[in-house]
Amino acid sequence: MTVIEQANDLAAAADPWRFQWHPEVWLLVAFLTGAFVYMVRVIGPKAVPPGQRVVTQKNIYAFVGAMVVLWVSSDWPLHDISEEYLYSAHMLQHMMLSYFLPPLTLIATPPWLLRVLVGDGRLYAGLKFLTKPVIAGVLFNVVVIISHIPMVVNSSLDNGPLHYSLHAFVVLLSLLMWMPVVGPFKELQIGPLAKCIYLFLQSIIPTLPAAWLTFAEGAVYREYDIPVRVFGWSVTVDQQLAGGIMKLGGSTFLWTIVVYIFFKRFANGYGESQDYRRTNPSLDSSGDVLTTADVEREFAAMAPPPEDR
Repeated sequence: MTVIEQANDLAAAADPWRFQWHPEVWLLVAFLTGAFVYMVRVIGPKAVPPGQRVVTQKNIYAFVGAMVVLWVSSDWPLHDISEEYLYSAHMLQHMMLSYFLPPLTLIATPPWLLRVLVGDGRLYAGLKFLTKPVIAGVLFNVVVIISHIPMVVNSSLDNGPLHYSLHAFVVLLSLLMWMPVVGPFKELQIGPLAKCIYLFLQSIIPTLPAAWLTFAEGAVYREYDIPVRVFGWSVTVDQQLAGGIMKLGGSTFLWTIVVYIFFKRFANGYGESQDYRRTNPSLDSSGDVLTTADVEREFAAMAPPPEDR
């Protein structure tokens, strides 16, 4: 290799925005899309009762959203920036894989499809056990903490299979964590108030590594302490932004869902329940507002009480 070729290779390596092809990501998205279409068109009509819809528009929209999130988070440029230059991009990638992708995937999955995949035997029993809120929540937070240990992060960046295996564990345990909230099997979901408490608790544990990153002095992860700085961000700024994404971004997302669930369940119909107008048409066939004249007329029509003798 000539000196000019070596210089060109070094210049290319120093360009964070150089295009990098990831055929495995495209193949994965294509395989999942083909499998979903096959299950819906071939297996679905045989798995649902006659006259029942195989999938809803909600399922389809959620599946498209899940594939977009999977592709964006795993392909160029986010994957390459997160793996080689910015830990904040790495944090954004993990947030997409653990907070955005799993609930979309579960919403996209009709109950019959998951039933075909897991059946009613031991696999279903194992799923039922692992999706208990305490177990699913603990497993999810354990993998969150492990995935931020410096030794694990640095090793995964130097080892492709370990890197993809870590992502697979993050997605798998995130799916288990979200099952009690939006899982296809209603019997495995918890109540609305329990969902609010459950999701609120999921936002607490990430506070520890987020605070550690925000207030750490020096580079926490040596693999990101490199001369090439994307956007001119220093290592410290990059780590602080990563902590902010983990804490504020994740918490805001979870708390938004908590507020939505709470008001959908407990505030639904609040305006009607506080209305002074009659809601029983049998009491007032005209449907008009009850007036003072109506009350006086009813009292006048009442017979006087009998006198004591």
